[in-house]
Amino acid sequence: MWIFCGLGNPGEEYRFTRHNFGFIVLDFFAQKKGLSFEFKPEFEAEIARYKNKALLVKPMTYMNLSGRSIKKLLFRKGDMKNFLVIYDDLDLPPGRIKILPKGGSGGHRGVQSIIDALNSKDFPRIKLGIGRPPAGTSVRDYVLSPFTRDEWQVVKKVCEVINTALDEILVLGLNKVMTKYNSLKKIL
Repeated sequence: MWIFCGLGNPGEEYRFTRHNFGFIVLDFFAQKKGLSFEFKPEFEAEIARYKNKALLVKPMTYMNLSGRSIKKLLFRKGDMKNFLVIYDDLDLPPGRIKILPKGGSGGHRGVQSIIDALNSKDFPRIKLGIGRPPAGTSVRDYVLSPFTRDEWQVVKKVCEVINTALDEILVLGLNKVMTKYNSLKKIL
C-alpha cells in the first residue's frame, strides 16, 4: 500500500494558500474518488483510505512539524519506499511538476522536518511549482498568501494531472510515472 502525503497547514486561513498545494492536490484526488478525510489523533493527521491501494495523509501539525506526524504513521504503517510526499516548490515555475525518487529539502521546512524525523532523504516526492515571489514580497508572505484567480486555473490543471499520475503510480510504479511526467515542460 502507498502512502500519499500532502503537505500544508491546518486551518481555514491557510486552506487556499500556495503552501497548502499538497493538501489541495489530495483534496482533489479524494473528491474525485468519493473519499473523505477523518482526523486520526494517534497520527496527528487527517487520513483517507483509497481501497486497499493507498492512504492519503494530511499532517495536522503545521508545516514545520510535519515529520512528527509522518514518523508516527510510518512506524505503524510501513516503510519509506511506498511513501510519497507532495508539496509546493518555489524553484519550479507555476504549472511545472517534478517527480523524484529522493532528495534534499531544497529549503522547504516541511520536507526538512520529515527528513529530520525519519533520518533519511530516501523517499519519493512530487514537487508542485509555485514560482518565486515578486520583488519586495518575502518568501513567507508569498507562500502563506492565497493563489490568485489566474493561478487557480493552473492549480486546477495541475490537480487533474497529479490525480492521473497518482493513479498511474499505483498501477505502473514510480519509475515509469516519473519518466512520463518529468518530460512535461509545463502543464499549461
